[in-house]
Amino acid sequence: MPIVDIELVCAPEPEITQVSAVNLADALGQVFASPPGHTWVRLRYLDCDAYAENQSVVGTDELPPRPPPPVEVRAITSVLASCLARSVERVHVQYAPAAACRQAFGGVLVA
Repeated sequence: MPIVDIELVCAPEPEITQVSAVNLADALGQVFASPPGHTWVRLRYLDCDAYAENQSVVGTDELPPRPPPPVEVRAITSVLASCLARSVERVHVQYAPAAACRQAFGGVLVA
């Protein structure tokens, strides 16, 4: 079950009202080919004045243990860029470690 956290860096108005978590969930559900109710999206906004980047390199210990398929990464990036009206260069996708045996739903661990 994909759980997708999206943090949109933007000016508070009017961009916030133009983005639909429902549309994002539906589009990503198609990418993952998941049945209804199995792709979750949590959408948050971060004011552009509260975000900055410096020059840094991601260490290998911060990467997922098994790289995701490149076709999946491109599909996710394209869908998000389209839904968020951003260029693909401005969409950053981070893969978290698998939640197997670390996440419980209704008191049952996901295997």
